[in-house]
Amino acid sequence: MITSLLVANRGEIACRIFRTCRALGIATVAVYSDADAGALHVREADTAVRLPGAAPADTYLRGDLVVAAALAAGADAVHPGYGFLSENAGFAAAVRDAGLVWVGPPVRAIELMASKTRAKELMAAAGVPLLAPVDPAAATADDLPLLLKAAAGGGGRGMRIIRELGDLTGELTAATAEALSAFGDGEVFAEPYVERGRHVEVQVMADEHDGVWALGTRDCSLQRRHQKVIEEAPAPGLSEKLREGLHEAAVAAARAVGYRGAGTVEFLVAADGRPYFLEMNTRLQVEHPVTEAVFGLDLVALQLRIAEGEPLPSAAPPEPSGHAVEARLYAEDPARDWQPQTGALLSFDVPDEPGLRLDTGYTGGDTIGIHYDPMLAKVIAHAPSRDKAVRLLARALERARIHGPVTNRELLVHSLRHPDFLAARLDTGFYERHLEVLTATGDEAAVRPAAVAAALAAAARGAAAGGVARFGAWRNLPSQPQLKSYRSEPDGAEYEITYHRGRDGVGVPNDGVHVVAAAPDRVTLEINGVTRTFHVAVRDGRAYVDTASGAYTFTVPPRFTDPAGRTEPGSLLAPMPGTVVRLADGLAAGATVTAGQPLIWLEAMKMEHRVLAPASGTLTALHAAPGLQVEVGALLAVVTESADTAEEHA
Repeated sequence: MITSLLVANRGEIACRIFRTCRALGIATVAVYSDADAGALHVREADTAVRLPGAAPADTYLRGDLVVAAALAAGADAVHPGYGFLSENAGFAAAVRDAGLVWVGPPVRAIELMASKTRAKELMAAAGVPLLAPVDPAAATADDLPLLLKAAAGGGGRGMRIIRELGDLTGELTAATAEALSAFGDGEVFAEPYVERGRHVEVQVMADEHDGVWALGTRDCSLQRRHQKVIEEAPAPGLSEKLREGLHEAAVAAARAVGYRGAGTVEFLVAADGRPYFLEMNTRLQVEHPVTEAVFGLDLVALQLRIAEGEPLPSAAPPEPSGHAVEARLYAEDPARDWQPQTGALLSFDVPDEPGLRLDTGYTGGDTIGIHYDPMLAKVIAHAPSRDKAVRLLARALERARIHGPVTNRELLVHSLRHPDFLAARLDTGFYERHLEVLTATGDEAAVRPAAVAAALAAAARGAAAGGVARFGAWRNLPSQPQLKSYRSEPDGAEYEITYHRGRDGVGVPNDGVHVVAAAPDRVTLEINGVTRTFHVAVRDGRAYVDTASGAYTFTVPPRFTDPAGRTEPGSLLAPMPGTVVRLADGLAAGATVTAGQPLIWLEAMKMEHRVLAPASGTLTALHAAPGLQVEVGALLAVVTESADTAEEHA
């Protein structure tokens, strides 16, 4: 029996595993980096052990330190969560060698599936359908488009789509470098890229008594940078024949490697309905809650049961019920190349209602740092049907109060309400086609009333601070109109709001708007006969306005331009805090560059971002070097535009 469990992870997955442990009466142990000293998973654990340092390579990826932490804390088992060391056979072996229970599959199964190339060979022998690999050295135009993939990892790292044969060599070099940096293994392979394919996966659970469950399907097609954003179970629109075929292939894959515990077999389903094996994840998936909701199971509890040597509860899994949808809430700006965001998470409140579940590693007041994945939470909705689950999830996200860094919340709401998603027309190119529409800024008719509410709340705060108890305090002369300017985030649109105070209260010079009530934190407006309430919070120079139909963030533009904010033309500034991982080949001061050419690669929060040349010309200064940690706005390089290009722009 497991009595004390160390979770070799952080954030929401550590908190989620702790939740099950508490329900089972198992003591919990957290590990944490210096950057996570005050994190939620540390606060929720019974015991915590520090891993000195901040970077993953120095902390959560140090298997020797994690095993030592488990022994020091008196744990008798280790759960790896997902990511980090969860699919590292060496770590699993070290846990077992230390006399600890490993809550995961056999070491041999991890080894067999660790390399996607070896896994494909094994699956082919087991009769599982898959895409034939393509030798990059022998690839021709007839093989295009191609997908380059890192053999040793996932999460979109090391993946590149090749549509032009001339791009293959450069992208192969870049993919190899990224794979080596992310996984310590630079092996990359190529396979045909399936246009408009669906990412469908099967959850498996196996015990050491020859029991194997196939727990339905999940659709994970909505992805950005090959990383999942919205997932659901069951995968909609599959024929019963295809569904059964995927289940059979997943069970065959699990049996082929002597699997035990929770695992996921991933497939690419082409537009013609043919499925192809992608990989097997030898761990718990991020999206496991949708399967739990549909089958009424606790997969972590099953993992612990199997690790203790018990069989699955029955020969067949329970019958599924209803539909579940999960949205990953990220601190990122989808409209700006998915740039991760950092800073204080001032408020974080998601509706707690029947059918909703929140898995998170953050609470209001926490800080989102630069070292780890920018995912804040997973919000899951379960309902009797797909349309009801989607409606419930979209509404919950719309009503959530999230104050602090920019998030993808609006993108999620718009995605869930997009006609293609509602009709289950799903494929991995969804965001490539629809991102511009999904990230379009709100029209003025929707945003301006929120800016009016921000201005009136500010006036109420000013009145209260000046000793005036309420609007409409007596005065001899009518009030002069007051003007406030606001800039909406993240699009930067500016709004000028005029209001006045008088004997009858406060008003705005707009025939369709009547001020019903105005307080420092709550404003009620009647707009063209419809009464709406706006909740206003002011924190760190920003006004956060939450309504029943959306949320808005405003800043007050400065009256004068800050001279320190001026930069020379052609300056390349770091778009976010991060680490320089590599430079373009041969890049040095004096080099000739072309507009749009990738010059510098930054890694921030487990994602790579390219810094492009702003114009064609000469690199006259280079301040970046691999390994350099930079803050947002740091000067990385300067490109002096060539005379010919400058004349074209004149």
